[in-house]
Amino acid sequence: MTIHIPGLIAIILFYVLILAVGLWAARKSKQTGATADSEDVMLAGRNIGVLVGIFTMTATWVGGAYINGTAEIIVRDGLVWCQAPFGYALSLIFGGLFFANKMRSEGYVTMLDPFQYKYGERMGGLLYLPALLGEVFWTAAILSALGATLSVIVDLDTKTSIIVSSCIALFYTLIGGLYSVAYTDVVQLFCIFFGLWVSIPFAMTNEAVHPITVNATENWINTLEPKTAGIYIDSMLLLIFGGIPWQVYFQRVLSSKSAFKAQILSYIAAFGCIIMALPAVLFGAVAASTDWNQTSYDGPIPIPSERLNLILPMCLQFLCPDFVSFVGLGAVSAAVMSSADSSILSASSMFSRNIYKCIFRQKASEKEILWVMRLAIFGVGIMATVMAIMVTSIYELWYLCADLVYVVLFPQLICVIYVKFSNTYGSLAGYILGLFFRLAGGEIAIGVPPIIKYPGFDYVDNVQLFPFKTLSMLITLCTIVGVSYPLKYAFETGIFPRRYDVFMCIVNIPDESIALAARIAPDEMTSIIDSYKDINGKINPALKISHEDLRVEEDKSDVIHSSPPNLLGK
Repeated sequence: MTIHIPGLIAIILFYVLILAVGLWAARKSKQTGATADSEDVMLAGRNIGVLVGIFTMTATWVGGAYINGTAEIIVRDGLVWCQAPFGYALSLIFGGLFFANKMRSEGYVTMLDPFQYKYGERMGGLLYLPALLGEVFWTAAILSALGATLSVIVDLDTKTSIIVSSCIALFYTLIGGLYSVAYTDVVQLFCIFFGLWVSIPFAMTNEAVHPITVNATENWINTLEPKTAGIYIDSMLLLIFGGIPWQVYFQRVLSSKSAFKAQILSYIAAFGCIIMALPAVLFGAVAASTDWNQTSYDGPIPIPSERLNLILPMCLQFLCPDFVSFVGLGAVSAAVMSSADSSILSASSMFSRNIYKCIFRQKASEKEILWVMRLAIFGVGIMATVMAIMVTSIYELWYLCADLVYVVLFPQLICVIYVKFSNTYGSLAGYILGLFFRLAGGEIAIGVPPIIKYPGFDYVDNVQLFPFKTLSMLITLCTIVGVSYPLKYAFETGIFPRRYDVFMCIVNIPDESIALAARIAPDEMTSIIDSYKDINGKINPALKISHEDLRVEEDKSDVIHSSPPNLLGK
């Protein structure tokens, strides 16, 4: 194998640039000495400016899989099935409209905070599992995509490129936290936009490429078959609403200077997602309009389905001059790293705060939390890197995790924010039922056969044509509501004795926990106590505590500066 030296030099220069920006941002953050604070590292001191915020918010979804996948889907199924740009754009809009303001106004640090405040530490830990798997599989998938891209253009060993890329992203994320991730996002998005747009004219004017407007409907636009309408709707709703409950998105929301700015950044980033997808769409159209026999490509024609995920780097390699393909390769590398570092930091932030501190070490110091987060960054990065090298079906695994985020986490997020009477019992029941119905629908990509065959099941291809993922999500939502309210009513009216409230989340609330919460943050107790009121709007007598008792003096001298302790699920 002969390595393209100019291409290798171009990649090295690009990585040096990214590393330099990451280290500069780490110095700017001032979070490497004795004054280091875990919340500041996770959220950049809630001081992300508008311009940097727009770039880093856009980078939440514009990654290597987004760029490569957009070009691939154009060639594979046509523009009509290119749902990701519009789906993720709508996801950011809906996230800004209904969730960004509320999450930022409450001052949460991670997406799991409201779950642990309301449902308890253990339920929050259970909800961490799909969030963690989603981030790890997503990181592994894009690292794998980068390795394949480098192997096509530079002839560099796939494992080597994956390990080097992962190490660089890990290094500046370890040192600078969200500051480094956000500022490198700015450079990376510039590289993506510039690199791909520079490459397109060369690809479109190659003599092997026919005009993309000729027979466009047959070549790369295509039509939607009526029998696949259910799958189409299911996929679009999954992208829109399943794209909201991700820590990688809420980390940007919670790092904004204000709730209003968090909303504005979400709206602007929605347009950024569509704009950044345009060059990838054009590359897909070019690939579909190319006579590959006239190029130096020596593989099988038509291009096999399993190689279509490399269609964008193939366009750069075989339709563009070498120097242009190296610029485009820098764009693809930038897209990968802009997503990898974000996902690694997100999963690590949730682990250090919501798992380690809330469940195992409530009295952990800031220095200890920081070291745990750094170890978690290293651990998550190692897991993703090993998976990228060893597992061949990473994309399929990530699709399943994305489904679980949509089916399990999205209805949970709705209820924890908008349904005041929701409680731990409903949350757990919804988690179990939603997970069961999603898995019962099967996943052919990873060999899980369908247990339930929904209406319209295709027995020939063994495929569900019914939008069963959305149905599973609705089952989760209805279960949370349907279990929470009756149990709340039964406990508050005395139908069920207080001692049967085993999760201690409705009437069996420890008095000392409520009093302690009042001492830590008395101004925040009103909204918490509101959720404990009975159906007549009065504090339940079973609590054995009055509203006035909650307004105790603010003796904070012996209390760690923290969010209110978790009152539920103890």
